[in-house]
Amino acid sequence: MTMKVSDRILSIYEILDGLLPQEIQFLDERDPFRFLISVILSAQTTDRIVNVVVRDLFAAYPDAKSLAKARLEDVEAIIYATGFYRSKAKNIIAAAQALEGREVPSTMEELVTLPGVGRKTASCVLGDIYGKPAIIVDTHFSRVVNRLGLVETKDPERVEVGIKEILDPALHYRFSMTVNLWGRTVCHAKRPLCEACAIGHLCPSRDVFLLKYANERARHPSLP
Repeated sequence: MTMKVSDRILSIYEILDGLLPQEIQFLDERDPFRFLISVILSAQTTDRIVNVVVRDLFAAYPDAKSLAKARLEDVEAIIYATGFYRSKAKNIIAAAQALEGREVPSTMEELVTLPGVGRKTASCVLGDIYGKPAIIVDTHFSRVVNRLGLVETKDPERVEVGIKEILDPALHYRFSMTVNLWGRTVCHAKRPLCEACAIGHLCPSRDVFLLKYANERARHPSLP
């Protein structure tokens, strides 16, 4: 009998939860404002670059009040390595101006009104800073849940809704982080490590990739 998707996602959750570190954090900053700015800067770049760049950024502008008054050109120069630095600089200065004298919001509705903040960024803040249920849909998460057959869409909002419909809210944030880490370390974009995947028996894409690899090795015996 085919396992129901709600049972399968719970099995996947339990396996990854048991295998992976209980604390998974990709960005170094823990202060709510600094974390928010870090997430905005993380779009279309790596967390490693962001973690390096924000050291200089927050050394110069440690809080919303100071960043709100920063010169655009100075901020652009500091965050240049993150890419899209002109729009990002405008957004983080504007976000700082919007947050000067107030706390970082703790609801999706309020967060997405801030410059540079979409649902993914808001979900990061809700889950990491406020411990609220949050499905964080980035490229790694979307790729893995599609390969697992948990959703059949690449649209981020539909991925988010699809997972929310089949998983207990209390598990949302932990599931997001474990799946994201699995996508970074095992379920790679170009060549997933299906042979060594602990959730491979629950993945409908596994046999497709294994057959592909077998055919590649048959054509090119020197391949690993």
